[in-house]
Amino acid sequence: MQTNPRLNIRTVTWSNPVGADLRRAQQAELDARFGTSDHEPGTPPSGADCAVFLVAYDKGSGQPVGCGGLRLLDSATAEIKRLYVLPYTRGSGVASSILAALEAEAHKQGITRITAEAGSAQPDGRNFYESSGFEPVPNFGAYAGVEHSYCYAKTIDSHSAAHTAMA
Repeated sequence: MQTNPRLNIRTVTWSNPVGADLRRAQQAELDARFGTSDHEPGTPPSGADCAVFLVAYDKGSGQPVGCGGLRLLDSATAEIKRLYVLPYTRGSGVASSILAALEAEAHKQGITRITAEAGSAQPDGRNFYESSGFEPVPNFGAYAGVEHSYCYAKTIDSHSAAHTAMA
């Protein structure tokens, strides 16, 4: 699952304390951006509906630097949830490496479509998804009708998973 020689990306359980700490840091940042703690429509992801959850560690320091998961929407579709990178590591390829690992894992599990969502206060997230080959799609699921929500999708096949894992 290695995509970046400076990182060690590991599959962990949803309840893993390091993953939980990273998700709390992400939620605190989103609370600051959106000005509220109620910025996610629908049911929050959990260990029961996540196909995989990954934590990226810096090989040099051993410190966790980011995370991300895939929530199953149906047998062939998953949504990226809690993709987060610590601010001091942004721009260094950590998010792209986590995304590549998620795409490779999706392909391995037979998932053929990955979706994602970013809010209006997340232009960096929207730019990231668009530059990573995701196409804008109509808002889906709990995001349908949410005014400041932007949804994306990407087809995953053996070519895209192999290409992304090598990036």
